[in-house]
Amino acid sequence: MLSRTLFRRAGPTATACRTLTTQSSISSSSSSSSSPLSSLRAAALFSRQSSLSSSSMPLRAKILAPASPPARTMATAASAPVSAATDVSDRLWKEQPGDEPEDVLFTSQYGLRTIELNRPRKYNSLNASMIRKIGPRLQEWAKSDMANIIVMKGAGDKAFCAGGDVTALAEANQRGLEGQQWSADYFALEYKLDHLIATYDKPYVAFMDGITMGGGVGLSIHAPFRIATERTVFAMPETNIGFFPDVGGSFFLPRLPGAVGTYLALTSERLTGANVFYAGLATHYLHSTSLPSLEARLAELRFHDYEPIETRLATINATIEEFTTGLPRDQPILLAGSLRNAIDRCFGHDSVNDIVAALQAEASAPLEGESASEAGAAAGEATRTWAAKTLKTLQHRSPTAVHVSLRQMRIGGRWSIAETFQREHLIASRFMRQPDFTEGVSSLLIRKDKGRPAWKPSTLDDVAASDNLTEPYFAPDRSAEDPPALRLLNARDYRERPYGELNIGLPSEAHVAALVNDGVKSQREIINQFVGQYRGKQGVKEVVTEIIERKTIKGERGEAVWLDEA
Repeated sequence: MLSRTLFRRAGPTATACRTLTTQSSISSSSSSSSSPLSSLRAAALFSRQSSLSSSSMPLRAKILAPASPPARTMATAASAPVSAATDVSDRLWKEQPGDEPEDVLFTSQYGLRTIELNRPRKYNSLNASMIRKIGPRLQEWAKSDMANIIVMKGAGDKAFCAGGDVTALAEANQRGLEGQQWSADYFALEYKLDHLIATYDKPYVAFMDGITMGGGVGLSIHAPFRIATERTVFAMPETNIGFFPDVGGSFFLPRLPGAVGTYLALTSERLTGANVFYAGLATHYLHSTSLPSLEARLAELRFHDYEPIETRLATINATIEEFTTGLPRDQPILLAGSLRNAIDRCFGHDSVNDIVAALQAEASAPLEGESASEAGAAAGEATRTWAAKTLKTLQHRSPTAVHVSLRQMRIGGRWSIAETFQREHLIASRFMRQPDFTEGVSSLLIRKDKGRPAWKPSTLDDVAASDNLTEPYFAPDRSAEDPPALRLLNARDYRERPYGELNIGLPSEAHVAALVNDGVKSQREIINQFVGQYRGKQGVKEVVTEIIERKTIKGERGEAVWLDEA
């Protein structure tokens, strides 16, 4: 097995380590994870390459040929034994007739390289033409000693990227098997790019300014720096169009705290502004007016050749924090308190029927016990209202998509990042041959019907456990209609996000639980310890306080005691 150390636990008693492995060494079982409390020191994620010169590039450029493969690869992935000649997506990496010339703009300023999605009238929705420009350019920059930091942003003030161009896919699917294969090839291109971003060996900063959904999430969620603004609208809206939360949703959604990921996946619920930050989907929150100044400041940063990636990331993190101006007082944490407890109670179940039953119970829960206080009664009523609304939402979604997404959430947490995109490609291609995706997109976006799409099966009640509705999407054996195994652009892989020890984002619920269970500390001491550990980062106090209030009680000695179930 070829492997390189990615994380190593510090301390004389620590023996566990995580490794960055080639795909050939990754099994489907989940590797054991070290405690979130561990003081981790990361080794360099990828080995340094020899110095390479790069030619200057025009500000507005088209990529006419694919860049050469990245120098920093480890091995060919044995899990995808497909020749380049049989992988259509390899050939489609090159520019194709009809590609728009300026749907992506590239700029260089000192060590900063900026990618700007340039389809503002279409909310910067992602298409194959854009992917064919972005991917090869990232590969070129990976080899350039002059490129220090990558920024990804969207043109205009409405959207970062509202998703993939799904109308083109639905129209292609209606042409039969040939069109459905074309759609599968698009997903191959998209997932290759997403995996490249997820394993990119240079600092990558995503400005999630405006609508960030679907394919736009794939361009941003795997970055080490993800900046939300007051204009951010985040969603994985796939079940609303008869699809499943892809672009790595199998990886990042199950790793959100509690049942939040399952809730977002099944309902396509939106989060806005600071709540994208509070939920851990963004690592920072800035006002949109600060982004141009931040971009200029990032261009000024200089790094020594010998500085490891950890040092560079820490410098960028501190630089971003310089531009914070506070959190909006009129936007408290949404997924908090009694609502968050209800989400965990309802969406923690492993069957759709049980989730529906739990929501029905929440919607009709009696008031007793809550009338003791006005605040308690209000919280109870809000939870009942939420449960009733969520029931209606699920009933409107594609039953197939809801069932597939739930199974995806339950098994995706065991997948590595490479396995995620390879499996999602197979699932996506199978969705293209089934009616719900084409019907959902056609109904909502093309015909713009007022009623509910004609799903097959029509309702959640029409699905019986004996139907094995999800099995065709997850079956490992490939049929003649399935595409070949997805060939990723490199063999880099991991099971947990790299560089979690750098405290770039907010503390997770698991980190708080570990500290509570590690010793005898009061609730206030725990909050203060996190604030100090994160050097006063905005949002830390608010998020840790919410977790402490929801998940702990005071023990006999005044210490915080963790509640395993709320």
